[in-house]
Amino acid sequence: MTKLLKKISAPLISLIFLLNMSSAGNAETTVSPEVGFIFNTLLFLICGFLVMFMAAGFAMLESGMVTSKSVSVICAKNIGLFSIAGIMFWLVGYNLAYGIDPGGYIGKFIPWADGSKIGTGYADGSDWYFQMVFCATTVSIVSGTMAERIKLWPFFTFAAILSGIIYPIVMGWQWGGGWLAELGFSDFAGSTLVHSTGGAAALAGAMIIGPRLGRFTKSGAPAPLKPFAASSIPLVTIGVFILWLGWFGFNGGSQLAMGTAADAIAVSKIFINTFLAGAGGVLGAATITRLHFGKTDVVQMLNGCIGGLVAITAEPLLPSPLAAILIGAVGGLIVVYGTKLLFSLQIDDVVGAIPAHLFAGIWGTLIVPATNTGANFSSQLIGVLSVNIFVFIVAYILFSIIKATIGLRLSKEGEIKGTDVTETGVIAYAIRD
Repeated sequence: MTKLLKKISAPLISLIFLLNMSSAGNAETTVSPEVGFIFNTLLFLICGFLVMFMAAGFAMLESGMVTSKSVSVICAKNIGLFSIAGIMFWLVGYNLAYGIDPGGYIGKFIPWADGSKIGTGYADGSDWYFQMVFCATTVSIVSGTMAERIKLWPFFTFAAILSGIIYPIVMGWQWGGGWLAELGFSDFAGSTLVHSTGGAAALAGAMIIGPRLGRFTKSGAPAPLKPFAASSIPLVTIGVFILWLGWFGFNGGSQLAMGTAADAIAVSKIFINTFLAGAGGVLGAATITRLHFGKTDVVQMLNGCIGGLVAITAEPLLPSPLAAILIGAVGGLIVVYGTKLLFSLQIDDVVGAIPAHLFAGIWGTLIVPATNTGANFSSQLIGVLSVNIFVFIVAYILFSIIKATIGLRLSKEGEIKGTDVTETGVIAYAIRD
């Protein structure tokens, strides 16, 4: 009898288990608060270190785009700004953004402190880390634009204020529950809050400091390429691939939750649209440079990828895959014609950060209502204008003060020798006879 029961019970238990698994798959998935806390925290940490890896991408992209006499300083700027941004975001930035009253404008000037509770849904430290790398990304955008003529320590001074005060204020307007959030502004992962902020600050800096010596001819046209040739296109390409990889953390982590099946599906959709928008930006830039200028410009393709990624960042979840490709492709076109516009205005943006981050960021934010019915164009326009005007004016004033006090630009002799010689004394590439 016992043997018979064992023979019957074994397959019966297996059948019940399978039926239960089948029915569970059709039911709404739930987990305990502690398990949700663990998964959400893990999402922040994994996506956070993907975004941190973008710092390597920016360093490589900028190192490749500058001339060979300015590479070491780019490396110093990137590791320096990341360190400064992290300390400043801990010291004042985080609570300026999140210590804000609902519908308010500015938070509290106090250091971050961990107050983690399971009820909040994630570890406070994981959120601090995730938001900190966003802050550092904003500062990285400014670095490349003003390369080859800005002094190192004045740049570090600006980086400290941008990461500790300027960026956290605009971040708090939306993600901290401030007045833009109350208005209904929508910026999922920061096309405006991160990328346009960095781009607007870069534009102000480029206008204050002026172009590199000899960059534009007397007629206003860009000087022949040779004296300003990029030091390494392969390095730029590797940098863009690293940025593209990091962008999955940038956009995917902004789902802010991984405790349910619905969240996991959402993150997967975000990954798809993020990839497709980057690809659309590459092909959009490749196509238009070939048709309009007669040659397929690899630099514009690389920056077109970034423009496409920036454009989708404002809303990477809700567009269809085809819409993501189109949004990214327009971002790539904006990069090409935005670069041409800067040339006509004699604004020297060494790495093309202003078209890729500011212009494409504006486009990506304004197109959100086309795929997100909860957003409206007027709120998006107000958000874009308020953030970019505020950042541009404050950055312009700050760069002007730095220029008038400690100085902003290298001497003519120092610029001719190269920033590697004059600022670090470390030569990146040995000159061979």
